[in-house]
Amino acid sequence: MNDLVSIIMPCFNTGKYIAGSIRSVLSQTYINWELLIVDDLSTDNTNEIILSFNDVRIRYFKNDINRGAAFSRNKALSESRGRWIAFLDSDDLWVSDKLEKQIYFMEINNYVFSYTNYTEINEDSEPLKILISGPKRITKFGMHNYCWPGCLTVMYDVRVVGLIQIENIEKNNDYAMWLKVCMKANCYLLNEELAMYRRRNGSISNHNYVSLIKWHYKLYRLVEKQNIFLSIVSTFRNLGFGAWKKIKYVKKYR
Repeated sequence: MNDLVSIIMPCFNTGKYIAGSIRSVLSQTYINWELLIVDDLSTDNTNEIILSFNDVRIRYFKNDINRGAAFSRNKALSESRGRWIAFLDSDDLWVSDKLEKQIYFMEINNYVFSYTNYTEINEDSEPLKILISGPKRITKFGMHNYCWPGCLTVMYDVRVVGLIQIENIEKNNDYAMWLKVCMKANCYLLNEELAMYRRRNGSISNHNYVSLIKWHYKLYRLVEKQNIFLSIVSTFRNLGFGAWKKIKYVKKYR
């Protein structure tokens, strides 16, 4: 329980939220981590907020031009030095023992790829009283059916998985990464709520089905290299499993 964790955090114009995200890393009970922040040439005060934190474990990079989240994640991953790779977007939050519990869960079970439950908050950090879970085990086939893990909850062991680099696609780049990791190992659920996803206006979860179809089709066609017919089948199968997830794994609570 003392291996380095590399936390991947791309950011772009999240000055309103990124301080909270960084503080949720600083508050971790597991202290052997590095936070790799890649600023995709923000035009707000994101840069100043990041630089206001004085901790040698925070490593800050800035793109020379706006390149997108996939490039920024790839940059952070290429600079990472840890055994464990974890992900936290610059508007989301972790509970204080997230890293400690997840590493313990993976080590005692000899897992190399895992994710956790998470809850949702709004733009003002108020709970939306929604809990998102998923299957206990996700195989390569299961991951192909749907992107079950929330990006802010995922962790994998780079010693087994290796350095992952993803295609520079506008949306679903985290899903493209899980598809690659699942080629090496199954993904297992730690059934605890250890993160908070911020639902913001304009996020992919708020877009219409036409947009979702387009982005999923591009993932299967351009990244997975499927032919046109299989890409269409995979896209609509994905949408079907998305509907199933809302029934099975998305719960409202008081």
